Amino acid sequence: MFQIAAETASSGMGIGFILTYVVMLAGIFYFIAWRPQKKEKKAMEEMLSTVAVGDTVLTSSGFYGVIIDMTDDMVIIEFGGDRHCRIPMDKKAIAKIEKPQA
Repeated sequence: MFQIAAETASSGMGIGFILTYVVMLAGIFYFIAWRPQKKEKKAMEEMLSTVAVGDTVLTSSGFYGVIIDMTDDMVIIEFGGDRHCRIPMDKKAIAKIEKPQA
């Protein structure tokens, strides 16, 4: 009888320890992975909300160009100086924005 009670008590301690361990791992994952990614996504959305026609942009593929037209989620970027290379792109493909100096 006493042996069964002792086994039950020790297994209860194991479940509590495992539960504490899982909660600690979830907290560590939140602060190391999820939170910084959320901050980066918010900063990217703020940057893309300021984009305007005439801005020089760097695309995620490494090309510099000038925005010549925009819609809600698409931009048309002109690459090079010959004005023949105009490519429609998703706004999410913009990695960096350089505003023209007044």
